[in-house]
Amino acid sequence: MKTLLPTPSTSRVNKTSNVKKYLSLCFLTIQSSTLVLMLRYSRVVHQPEQPMYIASTAVFFAELIKTIVCLLFLFKNSGKTSIFFDTLSEEVFGNWPELKRMMVPSGLYALQNNLLFLALSNLEAATFQISYQLKILSTALFSVMLLGTQLSRNRWLSLILLMVGVILVQLPSNSEASTMNEDESITNLQNPLIGFGAVIAACLSSGFAGCYFEKIIKKGGTSMWIRNIQLGIPALVFSTVAMIISDGRAIMQGGILQGYDTLTWLVVINQALSGLLVALVVKYAGNILKGFANSLSIIISSLISFYVFGFQPSSQFTVGAFIVIAATLFYSRP
Repeated sequence: MKTLLPTPSTSRVNKTSNVKKYLSLCFLTIQSSTLVLMLRYSRVVHQPEQPMYIASTAVFFAELIKTIVCLLFLFKNSGKTSIFFDTLSEEVFGNWPELKRMMVPSGLYALQNNLLFLALSNLEAATFQISYQLKILSTALFSVMLLGTQLSRNRWLSLILLMVGVILVQLPSNSEASTMNEDESITNLQNPLIGFGAVIAACLSSGFAGCYFEKIIKKGGTSMWIRNIQLGIPALVFSTVAMIISDGRAIMQGGILQGYDTLTWLVVINQALSGLLVALVVKYAGNILKGFANSLSIIISSLISFYVFGFQPSSQFTVGAFIVIAATLFYSRP
């Protein structure tokens, strides 16, 4: 019997694909590690004389930056101005059926981004991260329903192990709990019920939108930049409507940039980058591996919280970290 070996060109393509997959996962892990910490800090810590920035405006600017970046990359790849405008006319503004299909995930992503600000304004970072891991399970369920993904018993077990590990990692120790409760003025302004409801809604919208978007972008050869422009334009519209309806009066009184500082803009840029990285990971790795990258980022952000801000890792943190790593390796087995 003759054994068929992969040709050099096939091996090269597979190697390039793997490099793109793991690079995108690494970048998403780093980005996710910093976003929650910066967003939470920006919502609870500010100068007394400085007003709090309006969350809906931050979502709007994040969508605007993401769309502009995609337009710039499309312009660079087009080579000529005429080709750039022809592509926009044909693939975006002249392709109403495709743009209409993208309204579903774009609207859900705009909703999810607003819900994250609401959740982190009402929940401690550790509580938020524990609850937000429900999106892994929602993504897996929607992946089975929308994409026809067949998950083996071992992979379902790895998802369960991942959930257990993440919960153990995020359980605060006694020293951490006492530290988190020091600022009673912040605690009194929070409503955990609203925060938890926002997390649940964000998990459901994230899981459905991610799988729906994956189903769309894996059809045909439309470039990622075109897909993100098709996604970004409706999201800009949805974000603008949400901003006007929920915070129109406050914006009229204090301006759209009220309360903005360097940290606010870093949060906005980080969130804009998140959308692009998620699109890369969905294209090259899939939604469930994206969930694992986010889970690993929780360990990194927890380590930053423990070692930079003076928290010490508890025994359950160490056990949970090993479980998460084992679950990741278990899921990645052929």
